Amino acid sequence: MAARKTNGIYQLKITLLGLRPPLWRRVLVKSNTSLDVLHEVIQGAMGWWDCHLHAFSIGGIEYGRIDPDFGLEDTKDETRMTLNRVVTGEKSKFRYTYDFGDGWEHEILLEKILPVDPAQTYPVCIKGKRACPPEDCGGVWGYQELIEIMADPQHPEYEERLEWLEEPLEPEQFDLDEVNAALRRLSR
Repeated sequence: MAARKTNGIYQLKITLLGLRPPLWRRVLVKSNTSLDVLHEVIQGAMGWWDCHLHAFSIGGIEYGRIDPDFGLEDTKDETRMTLNRVVTGEKSKFRYTYDFGDGWEHEILLEKILPVDPAQTYPVCIKGKRACPPEDCGGVWGYQELIEIMADPQHPEYEERLEWLEEPLEPEQFDLDEVNAALRRLSR
C-alpha cells in the first residue's frame, strides 16, 4: 500500500458502529504511531479493557497480533506498521474490530493532519460522546437490551444485571479527564 509519509499529528475520530445516538472519541496521535500502540490508544479512549482479540482492516489488509494459536495466518504484524505508512491522507477511513465474539466494529477517520504542539503530550483525547459499553455484554444488540433493562427497575432482569455491572449504567456519560488519565499512562 502506497501511503504518504506525512509527519505531524493525526486527528482521528473513532466511532463505535451500530449505536444510535453515536458513541465516538476524537484523539490526537503522532503520525508515526504503530498500530499496536494505536490499539492501546483506542482501548484507553473508548474504555475497553483489552481482554479480547482485535484487528485493523486497512486497504483490504488485516493487521493485528501475530499468534498462530488463533488461526490468524493472513494477519500482518501490527507492531511493524505505523499509521503514516498505511493511512493515505486526510479523510481516509479504516476499521478496527475489538472482541470477535461481541464484534465491536469501529470506524476510524483521519480528520486532519496537524502540526506538532511541543507543549502537548500525545496521545490525547480532545472530545467524545457517550460511555463505552461494558465488556462481554453481547455486542450492539446486547448493549441496547442492557440499556433498556437498566432503564426499568421493575424489569425482571434488572437486579441480576445490576449485580453483574457492579455499578449503575450511565450510557450518556463521557468523562474526558478519565479518558485522558488512561491515555497519559500510555505516554509514560
